[in-house]
Amino acid sequence: MTDRVIHLAEVKRALAAARGGRPAQERMSPRPRPGDIFPMPENAAGKQAAVLILLYEKGGDLYFFLTRRSNTVGVHQGQISLPGGGKETDESLRETALREAQEELDVDPAQVEIIGAPLTPLYIPVSGFWVTAFVGYYTLGEPAHHASQSEVTEVLPTRLGDLLAEGVVQEEEWELHGYRVRVPFFKLGGYKVWGATAMILAEFVSLVEAQRAGAGV
Repeated sequence: MTDRVIHLAEVKRALAAARGGRPAQERMSPRPRPGDIFPMPENAAGKQAAVLILLYEKGGDLYFFLTRRSNTVGVHQGQISLPGGGKETDESLRETALREAQEELDVDPAQVEIIGAPLTPLYIPVSGFWVTAFVGYYTLGEPAHHASQSEVTEVLPTRLGDLLAEGVVQEEEWELHGYRVRVPFFKLGGYKVWGATAMILAEFVSLVEAQRAGAGV
């Protein structure tokens, strides 16, 4: 899709910057977003969850994993998502992200370096979760992943640079929960990556784009 190569050092510099927050996420938000509350009240109630953008190096380039959820998981069946899930009572959100990546992909958490602070928590109205995304780097090259059959139908290795490609962001009109909405999505590997996953990736991309612009790339 693109010949842009993004290096780990660039990602680390990008994640050292202030987060873009809701404005950065809204680039990929359905309009209107069914069930959304805006502006979000302070300390709004909700269950806690975490996801992991797991970067790894392959052929001198950075990739990360998307997954296609199975039809047996509790919510968002069949959708394209990041590895993640609900927080357990005895763990931090960082630990949640690492545990879920291990459960879904069989990736050893001990080999994952978490980079910087997490991205901005995002509320998902349909499930009532606050989702916090962490960015990690797998230190041993390309992980030999093994998908959990109960949770993941397909693992989708995705080139990070493709998120910056011209034409990767598209938009269609869909019907969601009885509403006609405009839905932006990333067109990646033949799939439409939309909703909360796209909003999380939008904030991450905004940080990378800002860093590259500042460096004159």
